[in-house]
Amino acid sequence: MPMELPYAADAEDSLSYDELQVLRLQYQKEVSQSHVTVQTKFNYAWGLIKSPKREHQVEGVGILQDIYRNEPVRRRECLYYLALGYYKMGNYEEAKSFVGRLLEKEPSNLQAQSLNALIEEKATRDGYIGMAIAGGAAAVGALLLTSLVRRAVRR
Repeated sequence: MPMELPYAADAEDSLSYDELQVLRLQYQKEVSQSHVTVQTKFNYAWGLIKSPKREHQVEGVGILQDIYRNEPVRRRECLYYLALGYYKMGNYEEAKSFVGRLLEKEPSNLQAQSLNALIEEKATRDGYIGMAIAGGAAAVGALLLTSLVRRAVRR
């Protein structure tokens, strides 16, 4: 019997406007003081990624990428949220890449396994939708071409 994975709740849960505002104000305060701690950056990026707004998610991923590049000791904790951010933005290849790196380091990480399953499921579903759209467009194109050929033959 397959083991049930814990749901990657971060994939669907959002922060309230007020919760995100608290993180934003702390981040802006530290920016104005010319010293932003890595923890404040991480917290703000986490909140942005949990936002339903794409522009917030993009900003959050950008901050996390900066932390990932410049703070080697914080890379592991960035991997999950980078994967989550890319998942929420619909960039499943990048999401798979980051969750894959995390699973290489921590193969028994149930939260990462759950997120990986969500990414695979969504990528597969979107792939089927894309194929259906392409197939429908090809069918319409074939019908139009057939109609044009018939008209040309009749003349």
